[in-house]
Amino acid sequence: MTVTKETVVERLKTVNGPDFSGNIVDLGLVSDIFIADGKVFFSITVPAARAQEMEPLRAAAERVVKAIPGVNGAVVALTAEKKGGGMEAPVPQRPAPPRPAAAPAARPAPHAPASQSQGKRGVPGIAAIIAVASGKGGVGKSTTAVNIALGLAANGLKVGVLDADIYGPSMPKLLGIHGRPETVDGKILKPMQNYGLKVMSMGFLVDEETPMIWRGPMVMSALTQMLREVEWGPLDVLVVDMPPGTGDAQLTMAQQVPLAGAVIVSTPQDLALIDARKGLNMFKKVDVPLLGIVENMSYFVAPDTGKRYDIFGHGGARKEAERLGVTFLGEVPLEMGIRESSDAGTPVTVARPDSVEAKTYRDIATKVWERLQQEQGAAAAATPTIVFE
Repeated sequence: MTVTKETVVERLKTVNGPDFSGNIVDLGLVSDIFIADGKVFFSITVPAARAQEMEPLRAAAERVVKAIPGVNGAVVALTAEKKGGGMEAPVPQRPAPPRPAAAPAARPAPHAPASQSQGKRGVPGIAAIIAVASGKGGVGKSTTAVNIALGLAANGLKVGVLDADIYGPSMPKLLGIHGRPETVDGKILKPMQNYGLKVMSMGFLVDEETPMIWRGPMVMSALTQMLREVEWGPLDVLVVDMPPGTGDAQLTMAQQVPLAGAVIVSTPQDLALIDARKGLNMFKKVDVPLLGIVENMSYFVAPDTGKRYDIFGHGGARKEAERLGVTFLGEVPLEMGIRESSDAGTPVTVARPDSVEAKTYRDIATKVWERLQQEQGAAAAATPTIVFE
C-alpha cells in the first residue's frame, strides 16, 4: 500500500498542539513531509524554551504516523525557529543533585571515548568513534574515510563505518554494497557488511536518485537513528564519514555524538586549506581532539615517465599541521587506480593491498589509532580519582 502525504496530514490532525489549542497541522507546526520507501520524515516547530516538555507531542505524532498501513517507520524531529539568523541558546539543564561525600566517583569504561566525559551519551558496543571531515566537498574525504577504516581493520580491529552525508551518501558505491538492511524485531537495523566492515548509510534506505530535501533537524534525526538504532557492536572503532562543510548539521553532529577524535582531509592548495582550518576550528570549539590532517591528491606520478607533478601544489597540509601543532598523518597521491577501484566498489586497500597507495592508507590508519590511544590515555590521566583510606 502506497502512503501519501495527504494520509499523513489527516492522521497528524488528530494530534493536539501545545496547550491543546488546536491540532499541529492547522497550527502550522508541521514541516514539509517527505516519504521514501515507506518511511515518513518531518519536523514539528515548537518554542525553543519549551523543547524538553514537547517530547510527548513528538512521540504522539510519531505514533499515529507509524500506525498508518504501509508505513515502515517515521523520523519526527522537534525544531525551533531561529532568532536573529543564529542558533538559539540551548534550554538550560537543571543541575544534578550533589553526590554524597562518601560515594566513590564512577570510573569510565575501558577504552571509553574521551568525549564521553563531557556528558555525551555513548553508543553501546562501540569503544571509540572518530570523524573524518573536510571543510569543503571534492577533496576525497569519503575515499579517505573508507580506506582508513579498511586500514584499521587490516590491523586487527573491529571496525564500522557510518555514512553521515545524508545528501550525498557514498558508502554503498565505494564498498560495492547493494540492497536494504534487515531489522532486529522490526526496530533495530542490522548494518550492511563487506570487506570486514559494518556499514550504515542513507543510501541503503533511499533510492539513489531520490532527492533529499530536508531541514536540519530532520537530518539530525536520521543520523541519530543510524547511529543509535543500529546493531553495531562489538566494535573497536566506528569511522564517521562526516558531511562536507561546517554548517549546522556538522556542528550539531560534533556536539551530540561522543567523538573520540577527528581527522581532517584537505588537498594542498591554499583555498582547500582555508576550508580545512574551518573544520579544525569547529572541532576545537566543541572540544573534540584533533587526531591529525591528511593531505589528499598530494602529487601525481606520470605512469609512462615516472615524473612527479605537484598539480595542486605540495606540502600545504603538512605546513598547516606544523603551524597548528596538529599531527600530520600522511600524503596520498593523485592516482588513477584509487579512483578506478573506488568507482568499482573495491577500495584500493582491498583491490591492491600490496600497492604503495594501500600501504599509505594503512600507515595513516596506524597513526590515527596511535593518536586515538594517546588522547584516551591523556583523558584518563586527567580524570581525578578519589582514594578512601
